Amino acid sequence: MDLHILDHRLRVTSISKNGLVNFTHPLIKLIFLRNRTRCKFFSLTETPENYTVVLDEEGFKELQPSEHLQVESSIWLPLNVVSNGNASSSSQAVGVTKIAKSVIAPLAQQHVSVFMLSTYQTDFILVREKDLSVVIGTLEEEFNIYKELGGESVPVHCQGVSSRLQKNGKEAIIPTVHPVLIPQNQFCVMSLDPDTLPSIATTLIDVLFYSSSPKEGTQPSPSQDCIKFFSFSLIDGYISLVMDTEAQRQFPADLLFTSSSGELWRMVRIGGQPLGFDECGIVAQISQPLADSDISAYYISTFSFDHALVRPAPLTSLVRPPPLCSWRRKTGNSMHLWIKKMY
Repeated sequence: MDLHILDHRLRVTSISKNGLVNFTHPLIKLIFLRNRTRCKFFSLTETPENYTVVLDEEGFKELQPSEHLQVESSIWLPLNVVSNGNASSSSQAVGVTKIAKSVIAPLAQQHVSVFMLSTYQTDFILVREKDLSVVIGTLEEEFNIYKELGGESVPVHCQGVSSRLQKNGKEAIIPTVHPVLIPQNQFCVMSLDPDTLPSIATTLIDVLFYSSSPKEGTQPSPSQDCIKFFSFSLIDGYISLVMDTEAQRQFPADLLFTSSSGELWRMVRIGGQPLGFDECGIVAQISQPLADSDISAYYISTFSFDHALVRPAPLTSLVRPPPLCSWRRKTGNSMHLWIKKMY
């Protein structure tokens, strides 16, 4: 398999809910006016706490400094696994579980923090630019690694990191068990032809910028067990949307498309307090047991918390004793408990 280091230098930011009004103009420009910006990597995810915006340096220039804008200090580089010349996932992607053992777990063992962004098309693994040499040194035995430069894929190799890899490899990884929340929403992972984006502009603006305010003549949702989560990504000309079924009903059914089975997904939200960006192994703790049980999952990190989307399945497919018991001995009972609760 090939691992591509994409030609984007990314910033991870957060916009507060009450400060969104200060950023509506640049966000609308980044979403709808592609010809008026040089931004090629843009992702906006709304959660109950805030809006997480991941974007390249050209897009970051559109966001003016504000007390309502938090910016993680690092430059992040997106990695993408490619198999047989094609992206690692397709319209029927199994998501992060395909790369759990080959990418996520080895990086966790070397104490490399990752920020995940699964989309309809593929899975992006974001790593800090300063960790790139360790990333390459860790993965070069498993992958042919290329760096995209000016549209060309250039092979890369890493020298001089073996001593650090050996040191990290000897250090015990003591994972932190984070509480999880399993909302009752069911979610869709969909895409859209960019040429039809203007056709849903009004609805998309309404969902992104006004959905938190009840409309006149409507009642708030009676369920207190659902959470707000909506993600829009426009990356290298491809659009991905993640939304719950309530939001989906607001969009024209003939414009959004998903896999032929039209599956719905359940969410596992990881973290009781904001996770931060320095802890390593969170994605590995979630994705490895799922991969061991052949359970498909998308994974979306945000500024405060992580979110796994898992396809509903019979409980019997999840309770394979060896992988679950092995994980439980290392990190406690939480994984076993949330899988049982979900199903």
